[in-house]
Amino acid sequence: MSVTTTAPVTATTTAQSSAGSLLRDGAVATVLAAVATAAVATAGQAVGIGGAISGNAIPPSGFATLTVIFTVLGLVIALGLRRFARNPRTAWVRTTVALTALSLVPDVLADADTATKALLMVTHLVAAAIVIPAVARRLRA
Repeated sequence: MSVTTTAPVTATTTAQSSAGSLLRDGAVATVLAAVATAAVATAGQAVGIGGAISGNAIPPSGFATLTVIFTVLGLVIALGLRRFARNPRTAWVRTTVALTALSLVPDVLADADTATKALLMVTHLVAAAIVIPAVARRLRA
């Protein structure tokens, strides 16, 4: 008599989320970051920070618009890292922290008063603090 045994089947899943969930969470983070940067700009204006560069005031909606544009660019980078990087989460965090630091350089060099420069830098840091971890959670470590 022969005995047939079967091994239990176990499914293995990867820690990486789908591109759709990455984009969904990225879109939510984009909206939150845009609202937050506009709120920071509005608060700055409320306390007397002009937000003018070379004499031209930046409206709060301008902060939100640029936040959306550059966050979408960041999501494209995240999709590329998700596909091609060995450790996408680590690559994402390193890349975005470096890009955030680089984004502060034009603020320092801007033809604006010190308070406006600080406001610009704070908006970059606020957006980064919202978007970087939200996207990182959706990438494989």
